[in-house]
Amino acid sequence: MEHAGYTAEVAGLRARVRAELTAEIKALARRQMAARGAGSLSLRAIARELGMVSSAVYRYFPSRDHLLTALIIDSYNEVGDLAEHADAIGDRNDLAGRWRRVSNAAFRWAKDNPAEYGLIFGTPIPGYAAPTDTIGPATRFTMVLIGLMEHAVALGARPAVTVEPGPAVQADLQRVRDDLGVDIDDGMLLAGMQVWMGLFGAISFILFGQLNNVITDVDEYFAVTAEGLGRQVFDVTGTKASGTDVERA
Repeated sequence: MEHAGYTAEVAGLRARVRAELTAEIKALARRQMAARGAGSLSLRAIARELGMVSSAVYRYFPSRDHLLTALIIDSYNEVGDLAEHADAIGDRNDLAGRWRRVSNAAFRWAKDNPAEYGLIFGTPIPGYAAPTDTIGPATRFTMVLIGLMEHAVALGARPAVTVEPGPAVQADLQRVRDDLGVDIDDGMLLAGMQVWMGLFGAISFILFGQLNNVITDVDEYFAVTAEGLGRQVFDVTGTKASGTDVERA
């Protein structure tokens, strides 16, 4: 019995040490990305900073791509956590307010973590192909937006501008509906995707310097841009939103 207890204690200690060292490797990798970009990530350089032989680090991450994948998953989960929390507070029928909170959460995270934002929304890393286990974390923010669109439809909201897509895009939108298991018509789905693209386009322009010497207060500019984007899809003025609670789909 004592032997079993000792074995469990040792196993627990090893697990804690492994978790701590894994976190330290990721922290150094993030620092490295911030300084030189994700494409320059080097396990050997991280091993040197840790004072370890490179083979020891490879026991935690067998390759640079495994480390990149872990960082990508962490980054998607971080922005997903923030978006889900922002969406969960406040009046459920206040779609404009929910959109403001969600978009602001994404913007704040991007400003606080520019290297991680660049990792998941910036230029693809040469030679790296993301595996399927990044898909779930990557869709968390998207599913928050999908939930907003579903609720907007339930409240009777319609896009400010509707453009009829051609057959190829219609087929793509149907595949998106099938993949996500949602029932949102082409007009709303297309408008929502445009808003999604506009949101991250605005964040990218701000973070990557395209608005330097053009916009002096990027925080205010983002707030105005996000508000305009939200009104294209989530304006429920004149719909059945007032006084009637609609359960989120």
